[in-house]
Amino acid sequence: MANYRVISSDNHVFEPPDLWTSRAKPAFKDRVPQLVREYDGDWWFCNGHRTIGLSAGAQTGMRFEAPEKMVRTTTFDKVRRGGYEPAAHLTDMDADGVDVSIVYPTVGLLLYSVPDTALLSEIFRGYNNWLAEFSGAEPKRLKGIAMINVDDVTEGVKELQRCAKMGLAGGMITVDPPEGKGYDNPMYEPLWAAAQDLDIPLGMHIATNRPGPGQDFGLEDRNRVRNSFLANADHWVRMSLADMIFSGVFERYPKLQIGTVEHELSWIPHFLNRIDYTYTQRVQQERYRFKEAMLPSDYFHRNVFAGFQEDEMGIRDRHIIGVDNLLWGSDYPHVESTFPRSHQIIEEILTGCTEEEKTKIAGGNAARIYHLN
Repeated sequence: MANYRVISSDNHVFEPPDLWTSRAKPAFKDRVPQLVREYDGDWWFCNGHRTIGLSAGAQTGMRFEAPEKMVRTTTFDKVRRGGYEPAAHLTDMDADGVDVSIVYPTVGLLLYSVPDTALLSEIFRGYNNWLAEFSGAEPKRLKGIAMINVDDVTEGVKELQRCAKMGLAGGMITVDPPEGKGYDNPMYEPLWAAAQDLDIPLGMHIATNRPGPGQDFGLEDRNRVRNSFLANADHWVRMSLADMIFSGVFERYPKLQIGTVEHELSWIPHFLNRIDYTYTQRVQQERYRFKEAMLPSDYFHRNVFAGFQEDEMGIRDRHIIGVDNLLWGSDYPHVESTFPRSHQIIEEILTGCTEEEKTKIAGGNAARIYHLN
């Protein structure tokens, strides 16, 4: 792989302890995320709720060396420095052979379940400001993805535009909007238009579900991390993508790029089969009919990119999914990351691919979608 440009389309930062408290407006200071020392280690609290421990950022590479020593949480001094210090992040990228890092949050993923819209927007603004500083330390190699709250689409568009001006490379929207506000809703038209005009991709990352009416904030009560959730995480992204496709979003916005991030790949061939079958064989008059001579799967191939880590079945079916749609990511510094064996693992999972396919999947597709120079 040394001959190829390797871009991790799904790396992560691990937010530093004072990120939000040092930046929040006075009315929000007691409600934004803050690190609290508990009897069993440090935990992130938000608005009085315990949300997530620190194991995701403190056990990088442990699955290869000592999986029996993995713990549920620990203290912040054990978190890998590359998770929150740009220089250390770059050092680890060099050690792992990664040229460019597309950066998503860690704690921020679960914060999409905060039901209070005003609080959520305040949290996201603070994070986005910090992330712009983090990625600005080496803007050619660190590409941050902004967190965008689309409860109020007008405000979400303004934040997306602001983040684009700060140099962030993409936006992240909830993978599962509240009931009645799915992505087939016309309320999102300004969002799709803005993303297309800005030429900025929007990702839907695993575990960024918004709570519906009557649902509690997703604490560390396992709602977002229990095994049944993780094993079926592609359910929500399938629903959101189908809503976009069947309602003609990609017909109206042909240059819009939407990503499914960290949901892996092997569900996609069945999904493509089902959306085409539904469109052609279960026609109902009231359903949206494309004005173009295209099938739903054609819009997926043109407008959707799929981030993955280690999905051999997905690579086996790469020609059904579309080689141009596949973006590899290392998930650094999380416990399931391929670091520090990314090159070895890439070679293993791409066995059987042509050199051209390896070049695209390992970095070329990410360079194209994120407009990397």
